[in-house]
Amino acid sequence: MEQSEQWVEHVAVYHPRNPKESPLWNLLNNHYENFERNYQQRFEKEYGFFRSVISEVVHDYLKCGDLKEGFARVRCPDCHHEYLLVFSCRGRWFCPSCHAKKVILFGEHLRHEILYPVPHRQYVFRIPKILRVYFKYDRKLLGKLCQCANASLLTFLRTATGIEDGVLGAVMTIHTFGDYCRWHPHVHGIVADGLFYGNGKFYVMPKKADLNNLAAIFRANVLQMLGKEGKIDDTLIKNIMGWRHMSGFSVHNGVRIARDDEEGKEGVAQYIIRNPFSEAKLTYRKDTGMVIYKSKMTHGKDKRNFLVVDAEEFIALITQHIPGKSHQLVRYYGFYSNRARGERRKEAEQEDLDSTVTSEEVEVIDVSSYKPRRLPSKTWRDCIKKVWEVDPLECPHCHAEMKIISFISKSQSEVIRKILEHLGLWEEKIRPPPSNNILPHKTITYEPFDDGWPGYEEPCITVD
Repeated sequence: MEQSEQWVEHVAVYHPRNPKESPLWNLLNNHYENFERNYQQRFEKEYGFFRSVISEVVHDYLKCGDLKEGFARVRCPDCHHEYLLVFSCRGRWFCPSCHAKKVILFGEHLRHEILYPVPHRQYVFRIPKILRVYFKYDRKLLGKLCQCANASLLTFLRTATGIEDGVLGAVMTIHTFGDYCRWHPHVHGIVADGLFYGNGKFYVMPKKADLNNLAAIFRANVLQMLGKEGKIDDTLIKNIMGWRHMSGFSVHNGVRIARDDEEGKEGVAQYIIRNPFSEAKLTYRKDTGMVIYKSKMTHGKDKRNFLVVDAEEFIALITQHIPGKSHQLVRYYGFYSNRARGERRKEAEQEDLDSTVTSEEVEVIDVSSYKPRRLPSKTWRDCIKKVWEVDPLECPHCHAEMKIISFISKSQSEVIRKILEHLGLWEEKIRPPPSNNILPHKTITYEPFDDGWPGYEEPCITVD
């Protein structure tokens, strides 16, 4: 039979990732030591004092997926096909691979265990540029910024619905990044579009509510908070209040999720916890030590859809968004708070809602019988199957289910070396030679792309 007449079944096969092929890994491996050595002179003024958590996270990332750090042996019981499954660094908000798993788990967690079957909205709270620097040098203010957004929403929703003791349901994440990884602290949230009352009723937000009122409340709360913290004085507050168009404060809620749109809830949840940068937008030129990062088209006179910086400058951009060890960037408020969910699990309270007076325009949804599911945590196998639609434990030869037969930890260094040498996978670690030269600041000019990305071979770069 001719080959063209044969039926060929294409089966998706799982291929373990090779981190050393990543442009991010090569960028950090080649330039991180120089970045840390030059940090005080080049970057301390703009990015603040060097934080030890940066070094820990980056070094863990460079070990992520490295067979020398340990692995699991996966074998097919039928045909004895075998491969090595490397361990991950479990880094959050930095490692693209490990954070991708967190994104998947967070989306399913909110969809099945947190959010109730009521309409929701995605809210975005932004502050003006003149105030952003205070949050860079005092990161404890980021949590208070999130509290300001929560308090503003509660006041706004209670006024709009007429439910003075209604309870907000919100999950908020603190973002410190904007396009091109610039410092841009703001708050994203998935918020129930209305208020909960007791454990039985949900009052939907009226459509006629003016969002400008929410922005004004948010502005007042943020300025008051920064004043109490001693970051700004009354003169600056007065000046900001006198500016037009909310003086840089803004609130957006254009994305509304219907009560039965489960995929929409999961999608927005994944969006608000996304990584500060995308590896797919990154191009690293090893020969020149330059980085090209492609993103959205900028505004203003010099419109462009890319950024060109040297490697150390790019490392400074992305590492400034690594959170501290004890800093939680996800916050649960009101009806969705940990305390409220725990109380609902312990006792099912029923309250008399007949005496509550509300506007006739407010829609009421009965959620008293709804009980969120408690799902077991997804395994790495489940995450890979969901994202790549391929089963990593399916044998590519006989399609039997493979088994993890052993774990080889880093402490068993001799065993690791023998196995890798036997398989021809052992490589001596070669570090790039350190440079004692502190690079001066560079002035980079460019000519915008027409439509040549990524086929534009050589960006027009001039370094003075």
